[in-house]
Amino acid sequence: MSRRHKAEKREVNPDPKFGDVVLSKFMNSIMKEGKKSVAENIDRMQSRAKADPIQLFHSALENVMPAVEVRSRRVGGATYQVPVEVRPERRQALAIRWLITAARSRNENTMEERLSGELLDAANNRGTAVKKREDTHKMAEANRAFSHYRW
Repeated sequence: MSRRHKAEKREVNPDPKFGDVVLSKFMNSIMKEGKKSVAENIDRMQSRAKADPIQLFHSALENVMPAVEVRSRRVGGATYQVPVEVRPERRQALAIRWLITAARSRNENTMEERLSGELLDAANNRGTAVKKREDTHKMAEANRAFSHYRW
């Protein structure tokens, strides 16, 4: 980590099809080996759900975003798991990462099916990504006694 100055944030262009910046970040995270056209084709949710796919995507992302997480803090000789609030940019990044990881670990045949299934599950407050958020919140709740070590 550089001590001289903060790294500047890169500007992300909105998605050409829907005009959404968050969706564009999601596509860039899905993309492997620079294959953006493959990542852009993943909008099958339109056919599986009757709702607007962008609205469904945003509700799924909102359901996965964590409010608190635990960070390791060394005090004396002991390491404590201290619960801290999550910054909004990190909340979004974690939610995107967890959704993609959960989708990749599903059993469907194609990535389109996996991702649409995981997003539909997340929009309905179930699925692996939502479970990950719940586990993170449980961990923070269990370690609430160490919250005075917050920095």
